[in-house]
Amino acid sequence: MRIDIVTIFPEYVEPLRHALLGKALEQGILSVGVHDLRAWAQDAHKSVDDTPCGGGPGMVMQYEPLARTAAAINADGDKPLHIYLSPQGTTFNHELAAELARKPRIALWCGRYEGLDQRFIVEHIDAEISIGDFVLSGGEIAAAIIIDAVLRLIPGVLGDAASVAEDSFHHKLLDHPHYTRPENTAKIRAPEILLSGNHALIARWRLKQALGRTFLHRPDILNQLELSDAQQKLLNEFLTEQHLGEPS
Repeated sequence: MRIDIVTIFPEYVEPLRHALLGKALEQGILSVGVHDLRAWAQDAHKSVDDTPCGGGPGMVMQYEPLARTAAAINADGDKPLHIYLSPQGTTFNHELAAELARKPRIALWCGRYEGLDQRFIVEHIDAEISIGDFVLSGGEIAAAIIIDAVLRLIPGVLGDAASVAEDSFHHKLLDHPHYTRPENTAKIRAPEILLSGNHALIARWRLKQALGRTFLHRPDILNQLELSDAQQKLLNEFLTEQHLGEPS
C-alpha cells in the first residue's frame, strides 16, 4: 500500500515514522510520500493561501498549488483515492478504516486555515472524512489517526494478527477487560475464569464483558445490532451480575 500526505507542515508527519508506520516501511508493506504544498507555489514567498472571496476572516488554500500537487501525485504511479480531511466528511470508523486498508493507494489532504478552495474539492477530491464533531487547526493530526487505524488492518503490520480480530469495534462491540501477571495485585485478583485454562469459558466471559461494556458505555452501538439469542442471554447475565436488571 502507498499513502501520500499533502501538508504545509511536513515536519508534523515525521513522528509517524516510528512504531507501526516505521515497522511497515521497514518491511516494505507500505510506502509513504510526504508532499509539501509550498513546493508547488510559484511566488517568492511560497504562498499557498489568500483571503476569502466575499470577505470574512481567515485564509483559504489556493486552487493552483493544490492542483499542481495533485497532478504530480497522479503522475507518480497509479492515481490514488484523494481524501480531504474535513469537518464536512463522513465520520471515520472501523468499517471505513477497513475499506481504506483494501485500497492500493490513498492520498490524505491536510487542510489549514478556512480549508481548501471548493473548486479543487469538486475537481480532485474523491472523498471527505471527518474524525469527529470538533475543530482542529489542521488535518495532520486527523491524518495520523487514520493512518494508524488503517495500518493495523493491513496483513503483516502487527506481529499477531489475532490481536486485530479482538480489537474494539472489530465485531462492532467494545473490547473486554484485560489483565496480566501478577494475578493478584492492587488488592484485586484477576477474574478466576481467566486463570482456569478453560478456553471456551474464557471466550464466553470475554464476549459477555464486551456486550456489557458496550451496553454501559456505547448503547448507540448496541442499538444498531441485532443480537442473537445467545448474545442476548449473555448481556442479561452481565446486567444481572451488575445488579442492573435486564435491558428494556
